[in-house]
Amino acid sequence: MPISSRDIESEHGSLFAQQSVLPRLPVPDLQKTLAKYCESLVPLLPADRLAHSKRVIQEFGESALGLELQQRLEARASDPSCANWLEEWWNDLSYMGYRDPVIPYVSYHYSFNDDPLCLRPNQRAAKLIAGAMAFRQAIVDGSLLPETTKSGALCSHSYNFMFNACRIPQKPSDVCRTVSYAGNDTVVVMRNAQFFTIRLVQGGIPLSQPEIEHVLDRIVAHADANAAVPVGLLTADNRDSWAENRRCLIDAGNAAALDAIESSAFAIALEKTRPVTREEFSHAIWHGDGRSRWFDKPCQFVVCDNARAGFCGEHSMMDGTPTLRLVQYVIEHSPSPPPSTKPASVRDCAFEQLCFHTPPALVAAVKVAERLFIEGTEKQHVAVLNYAAYGKDEIKRLGCSPDAYIQLALQLAYTRLHGCARPTYESSMTRKFLHGRTETCRSVTRDSVAWCRAMMAQPTPSNEECVRLFQAALATHTRLVREAVEGQGVDRHLLGLRMLVRPEEAKPEIFNDPAYAYSSHWYLSTSQVSSENFTSYGWSEVSPKGYGIAYNIRKECLIIHIACMRNEHALNSDHLAHCFETALNDVRSMLLQRRD
Repeated sequence: MPISSRDIESEHGSLFAQQSVLPRLPVPDLQKTLAKYCESLVPLLPADRLAHSKRVIQEFGESALGLELQQRLEARASDPSCANWLEEWWNDLSYMGYRDPVIPYVSYHYSFNDDPLCLRPNQRAAKLIAGAMAFRQAIVDGSLLPETTKSGALCSHSYNFMFNACRIPQKPSDVCRTVSYAGNDTVVVMRNAQFFTIRLVQGGIPLSQPEIEHVLDRIVAHADANAAVPVGLLTADNRDSWAENRRCLIDAGNAAALDAIESSAFAIALEKTRPVTREEFSHAIWHGDGRSRWFDKPCQFVVCDNARAGFCGEHSMMDGTPTLRLVQYVIEHSPSPPPSTKPASVRDCAFEQLCFHTPPALVAAVKVAERLFIEGTEKQHVAVLNYAAYGKDEIKRLGCSPDAYIQLALQLAYTRLHGCARPTYESSMTRKFLHGRTETCRSVTRDSVAWCRAMMAQPTPSNEECVRLFQAALATHTRLVREAVEGQGVDRHLLGLRMLVRPEEAKPEIFNDPAYAYSSHWYLSTSQVSSENFTSYGWSEVSPKGYGIAYNIRKECLIIHIACMRNEHALNSDHLAHCFETALNDVRSMLLQRRD
């Protein structure tokens, strides 16, 4: 089975029209990066360890090897055959070479608002399928425009991996398979551990939404009357184990079924669950019971039996902004379907069931994968805070950047709960550069710590002093985000230098210093994706000692998805959500007193 049959180097159409003029990701000045790195350690380390790290950093900046590594990185960046000096390393180290299961440790999810016009689950699913295919068609026919910001077009490279693509497990690193759009207008439908495909163009005519709904009704009836070995759980296994079991599936005569799933435009899971609470809804969309999923698909819509719906994204080749655009389009721009009664013009469209041959060894492998899946997902302690007191509009009226405001409120909440500040990652988009993805904003600063200490001090300093410290911390955070967006952060540059140390060379002490590992061990992994159409979105923690925090800044409310692992470190997402709510109340009160 070939890995890929689509040439992503021959990008065409309006979506890719600006690719040739996008700037390359820059290599920051070495001394500036080292100064920023040193500054980021100040609020995290005690005086003795900080003094040691400062000395190590200075020695690296003055060393012949440090300067040589910088020159190697600059040479790599200037190589015309290298679109982005970071891309290959980042994709492998953070995603393709990562061996733990993609669920729950890599994938993310969006939970959609309810749709009052779609009260039946298959009606909702038909609308999502039709909208997603319309978006795909705009990519295929070249009419979709690139995303833009005030500074210009964003890189569209990741759109190559949105449709007719799939992550493929391999040792030592996975790969992404992309398949020609032509002739591959199928969607994979998953229900009750069974897999089906629908060709969305039949007899030369695209299926209408009523026709899609009608064929989904037939699929559900068939699936619910039958049973199958839940082979989709294999995609939730350790990646090396999944690579071995995929080969076993092929050897057992399942190559055609695998090819149908991997080459399909996208997948949709029709789950039997009926989630009620925000947390139940989050778990249902994110992973469900794993039996009716294929977690390697980049785009996987999910519809529950109470017509609640969402999206699960595999993160390896595509970050949240392209899929946000996709789901916004699907929710907002696809026309509402007509009433669910079957009109005379609706065709009885065909579907195909994908039947897997599962000898005893594969059945046993599925059971092992299921145990790992249950263990991993049951450890995820999720709290979804729907903070309704105010949202983006009020934060702006208070004269603050909404993102910086949330980040500082989070620092106050965490510090109150755990007694100190710890390394915090905020994802900053670098798609203004060719093949750009993200850079780290290190959110803990001297200014953020000074403000948190003031807010917790007994007696508390004057409100005027607290406001002054808050504004200084806001300004610092805003500057750091701006620098990260411009490719002038710390972490990706240090990674590039580290990757260029040759096997025969001694690793520079800066990378052996415990502060390097500690300061990039993310106790708080945070990111913002904001939409009025989501009840929440989220992912897992990236450290057993930390939290994964996704926030949605809506106009009139704030939705915070907090995840941590149930383990010996005794973290608690409910407790952090409570402290977050209190911090949001306190920050607004502080600023309103200033205005009075």
